[in-house]
Amino acid sequence: MDVGGSRIRRRVSVRKRNRPSLEILFAAPTVAELRPGDEEEEEDKEEEMVAGSRRRKTVGVQPVENHDSEEDMFGDYDSFAENSFLAQVDDLEQKYMQLSENREHDADLATADLFSESIKHNKLSITTVGSFIELKTHEHTENQSGHKDVAVEPGPDLLCELPSSQVLYFENLQNSSNDLGDQSTKERDWNPSSHKTVSEDLLHNSIEQLQQIHESSSKVRTSSDVNRRKSLKDVLKSTMAGNAKAQTPIFSRTKQLKENLLSEEINVAKKTIESPSDDLGPFYSLPSKVRDLYVQFKGIEKLYEWQHACLTLNSVQERKNLIYSLPTSGGKTLVAEILMLQELLCRRKDVLMILPYVAIVQEKISALSSFGIELGFFVEEYAGSKGKFPPIKRREKKSLYIATIEKGHGLINSLIETGRINSLGLVVVDELHMIAEGSRGAVLEMTLAKIIYTSKTTQIIGMSATLNNVEDLQEFLQAEYYTSQFRPYSDALKKMDPDHLVALVTEVIPNYSCLVFCPTKKNCENVAEMICKFLSKEYLKHREKEKQEMIKNLKNISNGNLCPVLKCTIPLGVAYHHSGLTSDERKLLEEAYSTGVLCLLTCTSTLAAGVNLPARRVILRAPYVAKEFLKRNQYKQMIGRAGRAGIDSVGESILILQEKDKQQVLELISRPLENCYSHLVQEFTKGIQTLFLSLIGLKIATNLGDIYHFMSGTFFGVQQKFLLKEKSLWEITVESLRYLTEKGLLQKNTIFTEKGLTQKDAIYKSEEWFQFSFHITKLGQASFKGTIDLAYCDILYRDLKKGLEGLVLESLLHLVYLTTPYDMASQCDPDWMIYFRQFNQLSPAEQNVATLIGVSENYIGKKASGQAIKKKVDKDIVNRLYLSFVLYTLLKETNIWSVSEKFNMPRGYIQSLLTAAATFSSCVLHFCEELEEFWVYRALLVELTKKLTYCVRAELVPLMEVTGVLEGRAKQLYNAGYKSLTHLANADPEVLIRTIDHLSRHQAKQIVSSAKMLLHEKAEALQEEVEELLRLPSDFPSIEKA
Repeated sequence: MDVGGSRIRRRVSVRKRNRPSLEILFAAPTVAELRPGDEEEEEDKEEEMVAGSRRRKTVGVQPVENHDSEEDMFGDYDSFAENSFLAQVDDLEQKYMQLSENREHDADLATADLFSESIKHNKLSITTVGSFIELKTHEHTENQSGHKDVAVEPGPDLLCELPSSQVLYFENLQNSSNDLGDQSTKERDWNPSSHKTVSEDLLHNSIEQLQQIHESSSKVRTSSDVNRRKSLKDVLKSTMAGNAKAQTPIFSRTKQLKENLLSEEINVAKKTIESPSDDLGPFYSLPSKVRDLYVQFKGIEKLYEWQHACLTLNSVQERKNLIYSLPTSGGKTLVAEILMLQELLCRRKDVLMILPYVAIVQEKISALSSFGIELGFFVEEYAGSKGKFPPIKRREKKSLYIATIEKGHGLINSLIETGRINSLGLVVVDELHMIAEGSRGAVLEMTLAKIIYTSKTTQIIGMSATLNNVEDLQEFLQAEYYTSQFRPYSDALKKMDPDHLVALVTEVIPNYSCLVFCPTKKNCENVAEMICKFLSKEYLKHREKEKQEMIKNLKNISNGNLCPVLKCTIPLGVAYHHSGLTSDERKLLEEAYSTGVLCLLTCTSTLAAGVNLPARRVILRAPYVAKEFLKRNQYKQMIGRAGRAGIDSVGESILILQEKDKQQVLELISRPLENCYSHLVQEFTKGIQTLFLSLIGLKIATNLGDIYHFMSGTFFGVQQKFLLKEKSLWEITVESLRYLTEKGLLQKNTIFTEKGLTQKDAIYKSEEWFQFSFHITKLGQASFKGTIDLAYCDILYRDLKKGLEGLVLESLLHLVYLTTPYDMASQCDPDWMIYFRQFNQLSPAEQNVATLIGVSENYIGKKASGQAIKKKVDKDIVNRLYLSFVLYTLLKETNIWSVSEKFNMPRGYIQSLLTAAATFSSCVLHFCEELEEFWVYRALLVELTKKLTYCVRAELVPLMEVTGVLEGRAKQLYNAGYKSLTHLANADPEVLIRTIDHLSRHQAKQIVSSAKMLLHEKAEALQEEVEELLRLPSDFPSIEKA
């Protein structure tokens, strides 16, 4: 008997952690412990055990089911593992059978206790635990009279992972356990009335279930020894068989506890948000884990007062639309992130965040992927050619879509079309002032107008550092407004002589960082070289080894090439930063600047609106951007880089100017910010016409009255009083619809007037136009779905149609031409000698492509030699073919440096061309998917889009799917043995740091988090596909119908 008892104890010690403070595990008494004089005591203890078990019973345990089967699935082999539980039961019962008759009752009791324990243990494996307290009580509590009580408490490793509120709970529990240590077993059992987390109804059901189990075990005790042994084995087998058949997945207990705790806090926060109470929970209605993650990932321990005030506004609590405006670097983004997390975790809705540039989207993806992994939501990228329309409908987890302005518009369109717009709980727009910037502003206005019109439950949050006429935006967005002049440092404006630039810089570097904004790209390079000429050699020693490593990395990502200016300036900690650099080079320079390896960047104004690169001192070399005088909002964004919130407590800005600019500068710093004005009508084809096409395509508004009503609610509608002088909104609406109809994108539904004339014959000014309804044509649908600029949709259709007549597939040149952006072709100015040289290097099949589209070698030769040309040739076609040569060469060589030299183009421009071509290729693909006649292009364009997106060797593509991993980094990872997404997702950041040159701990963690997020998204998509295949169709014929 001792052997059996010890085997059971050993088994428990393997399955349970050694937790020295809450032990409630029991071992059966041995033969020596069961004395004849104890029989009456044992009977009393048995009754006490049953009563105690009833008190302890918690939610989640169902009555034991008998899994009878005609066939014994185990046969004579009872073991599932080396330490077979059934074998131990046999040994134990065999020992009991050897006891004398006067020990029979005691033996029955011990067997029944063991039987009850095994049932409890086996049921736990298929029971969903309702709460953490219930799990601990049910799984670790076995109150058996006369047995040793063993305290079980969460081990130190688990306590480290729990929020402080839960750690406090265990400390209180341990203290109370120690105080009651000398009391009886009955007193130690928890009273059901003390459990506020369990309802009386559930307790009543649990007691009934225990009574059933006890009655069942009593029947077992009344049978003979042989039959009892047989029935016990059968019941255990059937219980184990039932567990094996159960479909509920079994997770590790640690993971189960963590998820349970997080779920519990989220539920509390959810109730808090819905209730009128001022108690916002542990961290602005979010689990305390979120606060810990901000400390861990961003080092943010406390919010600014304005951030707290903004988050506790009544308008925010009531989920009203909100615009908030602060100076750059005031910490606006953190408020938006907390609001997004509330929506994702507490209200269980998807969130869209719209950012102005691809680089900022990728930066935000990297920053928030870690939060997604820890808190259980997806972070999806919608930028360039990335993004799925409509987005994948997730089974449980919610998604945070981070998108550029154009991709955000496409995402909203797809959600409206599929009837899922209400699944989007929150839309956050950064840099809201961009609504006044040309065609991109028009697209942003369309996006917001559609959200307001189609969804009453979607909240809109707009943030910007530069807003003036905010009343118009408030009216458009139906929003509240919050503002503050908070800055984490004192801003200074000083006039300095340009000759003192080196002195201004050396006061700060190398211990602190400095940014020098220059008017042009060439000026950036010249200033960087000039400063380095006057710096002492002492600057060479500052982090010398890391700077040498950086130069090596720059050469590696550029196939051995290195810009001569950077070669001279980097050893001194200086570099230039502008659009002439490749993405890989910019990324590497930004990382080096962020980590302090570089202490000075000379840059153009684009950096001010781009990634987050703060500085102790910001110097404006001149009050110009190219040849245009600085605008107020541009100036504010530039000086906003000084002393960024949460990064540096001190910052200063210096503007260098000449005497002739003095008056303009005084006006610049004193006048109010520029107003925001709608560009919806000014950008005709990208604005109002595209809007009308999508309204009709999405069936938001299909007649003139509804369309006019929609327009009245736009930002343009709010400002029409001073934007419209010659024509009314009604006239513009009618003209736009007529244009779309004549272009073949819309069709009018014909109705008859009282005079018998068709509506087509009616005069446009007639009031009967009000009764017209419209529907979208196939070409219109394709243009709308592909987000094609309507100025080019008919040209694209014609080019694709002509391509079907003789598509050349011997090379990629013909397909590349079809996906070369039209707008970039119109801005191109070819070098005709290079054009002629490249044309002559084409194969006969490739030259045939040029002939098919109407560009002859003779024409290019005459242009190269400067001869007059009488024959008229479409300039846009010629320019577009030239850009196609650039892209085609790049796809073959995958080396931007060599292509840059070959075509005498800046490598940054070539990369911009490549990115634009990848995006346009994706648009053309969606265009072709809507037109059956272009079916042949679909498969071809899928592969071409992928080639244009990555433009690297095929083996590097899986690594470059991870946000923030560009070609140079992908090569490093591949050479280090990380050859797939799975490799990166399972990588140890510490190992990556040691393996990959010039990789910081922060970057390594971001790469791993992004890879995990992408892997989870793909797994979830596959799981959804499987469930969709196995799901019974809604239109499946029923038996009754048959």
